[in-house]
Parts: sequence; structure tokens; C-alpha cells
Amino acid sequence: MTQETGTLRFALLDASHGDTNTRRNFRRELDADLAEFDATESELPSHFDFDGVVVTGSRASVYWDEEWIPPLVDYVADAADRDVPILGVCYGHQVVAEALGGRVEDMGEYEIGYREVSRTTESKLFEGIDETFTVFTTHSDAVTELPAGAELLAENDYGVHAFRKGHAWGVQFHPEYDTDTAEAVTKGKDLPDERIQSVLDGITAENYDAACEAKRLFDNFAAYARRVRMDAAA
Repeated sequence: MTQETGTLRFALLDASHGDTNTRRNFRRELDADLAEFDATESELPSHFDFDGVVVTGSRASVYWDEEWIPPLVDYVADAADRDVPILGVCYGHQVVAEALGGRVEDMGEYEIGYREVSRTTESKLFEGIDETFTVFTTHSDAVTELPAGAELLAENDYGVHAFRKGHAWGVQFHPEYDTDTAEAVTKGKDLPDERIQSVLDGITAENYDAACEAKRLFDNFAAYARRVRMDAAA
């Protein structure tokens, strides 16, 4: 690993099927050098010599029968066993839950747009973030059963929005999104035109500014990863 005073190095496991917004957004938000891997093309690291692992969103479901998914889940499980800090976002949140023994299921409906989420407890990941905060959401799967020993960190009326187990964290929402990404993702959904337009109408500067509060969790995760690295060096 890098020295404790040096730049953090994260593995970015990109499950977005090559969506250009994904890497741009994470490059902007993560204060670390990123080793980027296209998980959907079965690209995964051959080692765990990173200060952290970040798993992105995806149009896939973790329970789909696609050959790239089990190796991704296994890599995340192995990283967790090695106490590497992990952050999963949306699909990545579901991958972390699956890797650690939780359950992910089809919700039978869609949560999409700027929504409110409430913290259920104090957490290092959400330091400096209000108890109820605004985020952009887009998902039709949910973590319906947390891994054994995991702690629920945030939720809303659609269910689990954040949890932690050990050094692994998952958030169901998309703190990395900018308005261009939110608009592009919304327009690509197979939903009724009225629902699409309603979401697009909500993608405003005011809502985006409110959602920027949740971006603090990226700095909080980096700070946590740095503490883990320093503790290991000590």
C-alpha cells in the first residue's frame, strides 16, 4: 500500500457497462488515485493492495445470471475478509450486501428522482450530513435483508438506503450524480412518459444543491480509509 502520508489509492470497480458519466463522476468526487476496472468485461484486480474499493452503479441486478457478476461479488467478499474499506453505491451497495450474506430482491416498483432519506444512527460515513437529507435515487431492486451483524444507517419509505458491516459500507442512492447524469439516466428509463417528465421537472438547481450535502460521504469514506491505513501501519 501507499505510505500513510501519501495519496490514497482506490480500486474503482465499474459496473456501469461503459457509461461515460460514471467514471467522470467518481473521478471528480473521490480524493484518491483510482485504478479503474470494467467489471462488466470481467476486469477485476489481481490483488487487494488498495486503500479502498469502490463499486459503482449498474443497469444490472445482482441476481442476474451473467458471468461477470459472481466474480465481482466474490472479489468484494474477499476484500471485506481482508479488512479493505469498501464503498458500494446503488448496485454496488447491493453487491456489498450480497457479498456479505444479505439479500437483494426486485422491489416491483421504481424509486427515481430527488428524494429524502433519513439517518437511523450516527455514523462516520454520514458525519456532517443532516439527519434527513436529499439524494438522487434510481433503482428497482433493494436490500431486503441486511447481512448478519450489519448496522442499518439510513432508510426511507422504499427501504434500506445505507448500511455498514466492518469496513464495508453501502449506499443505495447516488451521491456522485450531477444534473447531466440525472437527466440522462431518467430519460433512459422504461417508465411512463408522465413519470419521466415528473422526475425531469424535479432536476433543478435547488434540488441538486440540496443533494450536494450527501457528497460529503466521499470525503468521509476517504478519511476513514486513511485512518485504517494508518492503524495498519502502526
